[in-house]
Amino acid sequence: MATSDKVAAVEEVTDKLRNSNAAVVTAYTGLTVAQLKQLRRSLGENAQYRVVKNTLTKIAAKEAGVELDEHLKGSTAVAFVTGDPVEAAKSLRDFAKENPALVIKGGVLDGKALSADEIKKLADLESREVLLAKLAGALKGNQAKAAAVFQALPQKFVRTADALRAKRDEQGGAE
Repeated sequence: MATSDKVAAVEEVTDKLRNSNAAVVTAYTGLTVAQLKQLRRSLGENAQYRVVKNTLTKIAAKEAGVELDEHLKGSTAVAFVTGDPVEAAKSLRDFAKENPALVIKGGVLDGKALSADEIKKLADLESREVLLAKLAGALKGNQAKAAAVFQALPQKFVRTADALRAKRDEQGGAE
């Protein structure tokens, strides 16, 4: 590879690392071209799966301010995730279950280095939309409870005032 090609490759990987929400580093030795094509399809449009050169990727990661060096050994490919990182992690985990030749080495999420185990934990999370829906439901439930409490306060005050008035009338009538 000529020097200008290497510089262009480093710039491209640096841009992808900077513009991605996450990057997952994998080993792909033993996968066929058809399996790699299937993996790319399973990632969908929110991730791009690229075979990379370790040395050039180390340089690009350093320029992007990302720590990937420990994962860049052997055959390496990176999934650059621009959408939901949980979806991409699930796709990679599921593909790795069906194709043991794909090994998740680690990665980075919002600039923070992740181990392979942390990426698998990320894959176990529910999608962003589901988590937001659950949060909205919890907030709505808490608002309903708060409204009931606020509505109960004036009613309780009125009942207490009526009880005091009745007691006073009773005591006034007894005198």
